[in-house]
Amino acid sequence: MMILAWLALAVTQVTIPGPKGPLAGTLMTAAEKDAPVVVIVPGSGPTDRDGNSPLGVTAAPYRLLAEALADRGVSTLRIDKRGLFGSKAAADPNAVTIADYAGDVRGWAAEATKRTGRGCAWLLGHSEGALIALKAAQDPRGICGVVLVAGPGRPLGDVLREQLRANPANAPILPAALAAIDALEAGKRVDMATLPTPLHGLFNAPVQGFLIDLFAHDPAKLAGGLTVPLMIVQGGRDTQVSIVDAERLKAAAPRATLALLPGVNHVLKQVGDDPAANRAAYADPSLPVAPALVEAVARFVRPRR
Repeated sequence: MMILAWLALAVTQVTIPGPKGPLAGTLMTAAEKDAPVVVIVPGSGPTDRDGNSPLGVTAAPYRLLAEALADRGVSTLRIDKRGLFGSKAAADPNAVTIADYAGDVRGWAAEATKRTGRGCAWLLGHSEGALIALKAAQDPRGICGVVLVAGPGRPLGDVLREQLRANPANAPILPAALAAIDALEAGKRVDMATLPTPLHGLFNAPVQGFLIDLFAHDPAKLAGGLTVPLMIVQGGRDTQVSIVDAERLKAAAPRATLALLPGVNHVLKQVGDDPAANRAAYADPSLPVAPALVEAVARFVRPRR
């Protein structure tokens, strides 16, 4: 069954115009004539279309998700963000806003529908990409619906505070980090000379403009404003985004479908309760994405028959 699906599968490298150069992605077209198409929106930082990052993620979660969805009759278009990887020539990756990313995603949705002949495209946003998908779908034209996977349900400043407080090793730098978040939320840049060296990467001067914009968005408020179908997916072993976030999104959008997946971590893999194994999954492309995730997404986006 899997072999037959692979034989009929079409994989196409795709570009669309960006601000200064092309944006790049990979279209994986399922064999079924009525296959819906899903644009996979990547998460924060230098995350590529496969879901990998030079910051320590080599698990290829988006590529593996696309392959698994193709076997379930779902086409996907996964993308490199402007300024990064195949989209490197499109823009300065630091001179960007959530609205810019959302505009790019809408362009990708239009390309996906044109190439597959579908009337609309689904948006699947992972982590920070969930916020971008929500922003893009505020204009519902050409959008079938939205799937949020490990999406924050609070402003990202609140999520970052929680992540920093969760690690006891951050105690010496925590006051400076929290003060920096406060300043950025108020729209003020932070003097790097006042920050401990371990925080220079997190609050690097060139990215502070993006962080100011990022922290100004409330995902729950955006979820509440959607007029297209919404599904919220959250893994129980996710150490970066919590079930509290999923519940906040659901409270803001009561008609949304909520899928809580025990044992699924932030890179979409099924893991146990061993923290070391959870971390190891971030670097293991041989570990498939969680079958429960594939099932939930496929059931949500497949045309009703």
